[in-house]
Amino acid sequence: MTAVAEQIAVQRPAAPAAPSMGRLTLVELRKMADTRAGRWLLASVGLIVVGLVTVRVFAGPSDTRTLENFLTFATGGVSVLLPVLGILAVTSEWNQRTALTTFALVPRRHRVLTAKLLAAVVITLLSVIVSVVVAVLGNLAADLLNRGGAWELGVDAVFYALLFQLINMLMGVAFGALLLASGLAIVLYFVVPTVWSILGTTITVLADVAGWLDLGTTTEPLLTASMTGDDWTRLAVSVAFWVLLPLVGGVFRVLRHEVK
Repeated sequence: MTAVAEQIAVQRPAAPAAPSMGRLTLVELRKMADTRAGRWLLASVGLIVVGLVTVRVFAGPSDTRTLENFLTFATGGVSVLLPVLGILAVTSEWNQRTALTTFALVPRRHRVLTAKLLAAVVITLLSVIVSVVVAVLGNLAADLLNRGGAWELGVDAVFYALLFQLINMLMGVAFGALLLASGLAIVLYFVVPTVWSILGTTITVLADVAGWLDLGTTTEPLLTASMTGDDWTRLAVSVAFWVLLPLVGGVFRVLRHEVK
């Protein structure tokens, strides 16, 4: 009897190994670009960056056309639409009803969420690289046309651009995970911070609070590469409020939400 049991155990096929985190991240990256919405978003981001830098070559005083200034324009352009890609990376699973398949193949939902976050970080890094390349080309054009073209660009400016984009992208992912509905998450991502910024600048009582919780205000020194000690503190508070809190809530919701 023991010999038969041992023979059956030997013949039983081994369970397939779980996909690695690197493979899951590649899958999530492919999902971001495979859909029509994802492709259009990526194309729109590229067109916006090229358009803004091109306009900057011919607009404004010559002494302000520097490589760092072109990078600021490119970074600002990318930040408009890139977070929408982060929102769709999470909500598309639920809107297109593919979450059942995804979580059946990878039952541990936290691994899927981690892969989505890593894919968002990779896309953000690639966007900054593209922004730097477009900024260099814009600055080269300005230099050749004798319209400026100073080439100073510190490592801190590139780091600030990366951090700025990462904050916006993770905020998009957080809103998507918290709401699990593409349209609602996109609308609230743009409307709620804008309304809060308007209230903070128009209502005197909220002015001091807005200085700490208005993400547009606290991230502005990142674009201008002029961060100080007090700026870092304000940035940390606003990021905790707009990014970390929604992200934690979104993680709990995705882990517990019923898949239909």
